[in-house]
Amino acid sequence: MPRFFRSLFGQVVLALILGVLVGFLWPDTAAKFKPLGDGFIKLIKMLVPLIVFCVIVHGIAGTGDLKRVGRVGVKALIYFEVLTTVALVLGLVLAFVFQPGVGMNVDVHTLDAKAMSAYVENAGKLSGGGFTEFFLKLIPTTAVSAFATGDVLQVLLFSIVFGCALSLVGEKGAKIAGLIEDLSGILFKTMGLIIKLAPLGVFGAIAFTVGKYGIGSLKQLGMLVVLYYAAVAIFVVVILGGIMRLSGFSLFKLLRYLREELTIVFATTSSDSVLPQIMAKLKRMGIRDSTVGLVIPTGYSFNLDAFSIYITLAAVFIAQATNTPISMTDLLTILAISLVTSKGAHGVPGSAIVVLAATLQAIPAIPAIGLVMVLSVDWFMGIARALGNLIGNCVATVAVAAWEGDIDRERAHAVLDGRPVADDMELGLEPAAPVGAVAA
Repeated sequence: MPRFFRSLFGQVVLALILGVLVGFLWPDTAAKFKPLGDGFIKLIKMLVPLIVFCVIVHGIAGTGDLKRVGRVGVKALIYFEVLTTVALVLGLVLAFVFQPGVGMNVDVHTLDAKAMSAYVENAGKLSGGGFTEFFLKLIPTTAVSAFATGDVLQVLLFSIVFGCALSLVGEKGAKIAGLIEDLSGILFKTMGLIIKLAPLGVFGAIAFTVGKYGIGSLKQLGMLVVLYYAAVAIFVVVILGGIMRLSGFSLFKLLRYLREELTIVFATTSSDSVLPQIMAKLKRMGIRDSTVGLVIPTGYSFNLDAFSIYITLAAVFIAQATNTPISMTDLLTILAISLVTSKGAHGVPGSAIVVLAATLQAIPAIPAIGLVMVLSVDWFMGIARALGNLIGNCVATVAVAAWEGDIDRERAHAVLDGRPVADDMELGLEPAAPVGAVAA
């Protein structure tokens, strides 16, 4: 067997190709493989709360400097808000420049409102209560319930409080800190075992989605999909690429380093499916535990760059497709509301459509029923959303770590160049192939 297919990346690529073929040739049979993708994602999500807890607590307790942890948190939030705003504005600008919905002349009375019922109901829950309700949701009913529900932000809050307390008790908490460090190592080893099932998960997910959706639904709304992919590509290459350069690193080397995770996300359209592996790889780059533990989980709810582009682009598209004039006040309202609604997206079923519905509820001028048009291509756009969000959070972690001086630059360059480092096996990761190497 060629060396390429002995690697996890090669196996995932092979599974991706086979999944597309099965979905295209035997769509009815392909639907039966859906449990493979769902099961793989559930296995990963099973570990997420405990890994987040261990990484954050160990990082804070090991740092011993709560002021440093506070600085990282504040800098991360500032970074998130700035990049989210840039992404929202980019979506608006591209929608007005290329006008993907102009000429469709859709009559809103011909759209099926039943398709939107479940999403509108969830949108009401998401947008109700404003800032107060949002922040109250961050607090779990009990410490155990945060882990039971798998709510990353609730686990994050409890982990920060617990880590700070453990740091403050000093030597009395040494045994607990050591136990959490050991548990973290075991969890990452467990994650390494589960990630070997990625080819099966990718095959099941991509076979099902190709079999169910095909490519027919792209024809009518092709311009919107193409423009969205172009917008995400521009944001990643220009904006995130520039941030990586300012941080002293190469975006393309980072993307190559994360190629396995990006391929899995491409097939599953879920960045949750690689969260533990991403945290392990960023730690391997020499980024401090506490920084990885704070930025990545927080970014999954507060730093949804590609998601933000989608909200404003789709909102303007619906207005154009339904011949609805929108004013500058409406545009500013879209921006303001999107900054809030996008923060509650993670973990909400059908989050993209739900958040878009919640945004449009605040702008009566745009008919929310127009979301029915976007439903048919939401999965295709979901691929770029998941990839863009994941890349954005990885770049955010590198940027904040560089800003705070929490990254071992020599080690990071070695890892990104494909040179092995001492603790690869400890983290359950395969050493990267050297840059420019060709698989046999």
